[in-house]
Amino acid sequence: MSTDPGTAVRNGGDLVVETLEALGATTVFGIPGQHALGLFDALSRSTLEFVSSRVENNAAFAADGFSRATGQVGVLFLSTGPGALTSLAGLQEAYATGVPMVVVASQIPIEGLGARRRGMLHQLDDQKASAANVTKSQRLIQHASGIPSAIQDAWTEAISAPMGPVWVEVPQNVLLAPVMVPAVEDALAEPFDNPPRSELVTEAVKWLSAAKRPAVIAGGGTRRGRAEESLLSVAEKLHAPVVCTPGGNGAFPWNHPLSLQSWVEDRHTTDLLEDADVLLVIGSSLGEVTSNYFTFAPRGRIIQIDAEPRVLESNGPALGIRADAGQAMATLDAALQAPATAPDWHGRTAEEVTADTLAKVSARLDAQDLNLERKFMADIRAAVPDAMKTYWDMTIAAYWAWSCWDAKSGQFHSAQGAGGLGYGYPGALGAAVGTRERVLAVSGDGSAMYSIAELATARQHDLPVTWLIVDDGGYGVLREYMVDAFGKATATELAGPDFVKLAESFGVPARRTDPAGVRQALEESFAQEGPNVVVVQTLLRLFAPTHLGS
Repeated sequence: MSTDPGTAVRNGGDLVVETLEALGATTVFGIPGQHALGLFDALSRSTLEFVSSRVENNAAFAADGFSRATGQVGVLFLSTGPGALTSLAGLQEAYATGVPMVVVASQIPIEGLGARRRGMLHQLDDQKASAANVTKSQRLIQHASGIPSAIQDAWTEAISAPMGPVWVEVPQNVLLAPVMVPAVEDALAEPFDNPPRSELVTEAVKWLSAAKRPAVIAGGGTRRGRAEESLLSVAEKLHAPVVCTPGGNGAFPWNHPLSLQSWVEDRHTTDLLEDADVLLVIGSSLGEVTSNYFTFAPRGRIIQIDAEPRVLESNGPALGIRADAGQAMATLDAALQAPATAPDWHGRTAEEVTADTLAKVSARLDAQDLNLERKFMADIRAAVPDAMKTYWDMTIAAYWAWSCWDAKSGQFHSAQGAGGLGYGYPGALGAAVGTRERVLAVSGDGSAMYSIAELATARQHDLPVTWLIVDDGGYGVLREYMVDAFGKATATELAGPDFVKLAESFGVPARRTDPAGVRQALEESFAQEGPNVVVVQTLLRLFAPTHLGS
């Protein structure tokens, strides 16, 4: 093997990159680092596109957004120690939401492993242990010949239901050392099969066929499992009202006569679900938001489908079916015949109780002073093309969107899985990388500051993302929570920049508008090329919670 510094020598980094290429990867997100230089040098000899973020947490969010938009595995390269640790909050969102990612982190040289305190740069006692809470599994590769198989196994695990991020780390000297391993020519990763057990499907069919008041909750697993078509068929056979969780938004047609839309935080919806004698729950844990903050007290039987066994019956007894939602719903649909007797909701049809529930929701909102907020959200929806993907941060506008956003033929994505700030903008950048289509990101001023450095990423890669920043001078959600709980807010008010001037300093066009002008400002921004920013200074309020008096 040549030792001439002018001759390229294959090393461990090449094995990582070659394996990823063979598995079908097209894009890598991340930030270079000293121990990871072998990875990044290998990128220069590959066909992979590298997207350079400015903060590792945002790189994780971008890889997540890329995966959600494209259906591909997000790939993230991380440096050792601080770089790896900074990514963890972003990985928590991917883990909570079931987003398939392969995370390749560098490590200190092999001789420093094992918690020996040799004083090496970036040294941790056990780096992969830090990732254990936010990834499906963690692997340490200690020799080059193990790289292709480990990456292939990680990819397989990432795409197998329940999907999620998988952590692989490679020491610096393994990445840099010349290898005798031949170039990777092919790699195969097929997801593990996760069908439902036949006896459970049979039992579920019995329950649903005999139900007088069936209803459905469609969670995020419905979308991840691509179960939308089967869900529609089952709901129409049963004449069952369907409500989508924030993660399930878009799984069921918004204006269908059986659609309760996404008003899971409304007591009128909760009342209907409690009255169901059989409730089919797909890809949801019935967690905090879906259960209307754990006030949901079902009186009927529950059938719960989820690929993650820890979810089943975690919030109450159910007929738990561990399976991929797509496989389970297709099997259930094939076995289920339309009942001979139509549902009877105390003398009313399912369509009637659905329409009545939505009318009650609307009347409750009408009774509050929410004209500004409702028009603001309606104007955004009117401006956004039907097929545009939207990414929402943890901000008041997003809390509204969880309930009121009609995704139409686009996709709705938010950070509701883990609830960390800063997801919206880098997630949208990742989507734009993957689709090369314009994407909308929505943030508050507080969450925008988590992502502001990524304006440089947007400009460097000329990504078509319109960023709507709703500036209310602080952490608006927390402000409302504290005022409601204590009568005053503490530490929620923020000094902030002039977001228009700040964006322009990155070379990103920006404009400011009032709420009345948001539709026009967005429409004009959507017609432009490359990244741009729209800033609205206004104070939005949340609709009143309905669980506190339950």
